[in-house]
Amino acid sequence: MIQPPLTGQITHSRRFEDCIRAGGVALFPADTVYGLAVDPENEDAIGRMYALKGRPREKRSALMYFSVDAVPDLPERARRLLPGPVTVILADGRGIRVPDLPLLAGVSVPVLQTSANPSGGADPRLLEDVDPAIRAGADLEIDGGELPGTPSTVVDLSGEDVRIVREGALPAERVRALLQR
Repeated sequence: MIQPPLTGQITHSRRFEDCIRAGGVALFPADTVYGLAVDPENEDAIGRMYALKGRPREKRSALMYFSVDAVPDLPERARRLLPGPVTVILADGRGIRVPDLPLLAGVSVPVLQTSANPSGGADPRLLEDVDPAIRAGADLEIDGGELPGTPSTVVDLSGEDVRIVREGALPAERVRALLQR
């Protein structure tokens, strides 16, 4: 459902958080591509998100936080990469994402998130690029204009050696440089 324009004290952050808390699916602009987000504790919402995307449940999604300080037990190596266009995989198997996203600054709830494209489809740079069925199934849409269009870089920090699973918005050489600090 498309929401009316913002007025007064109602902010994108508040609408986003209200949607998540109510068990909804939010379509939002991350710092890379448009994404879908739900409450990671709400099985119905998670099922809806995966169904909208056409993605099997076995393919895990990352937890997104809106502040590095909100992530429990975040190792120092991961702190060097976040916030930014990176998903880190930690030793306990969690995939963590902390975008640099002023539009949703102040969101206090973590979300389970994935890109807002049909599984295997092109990553949406514009709200208009999001598949109409996904848009129709979302409970909230937030238009953030044109995004870079490259998904996050996925960095596996679960072992001693750092492994780049998918090079994306943050180049591999920048990942290595940040981890050397």
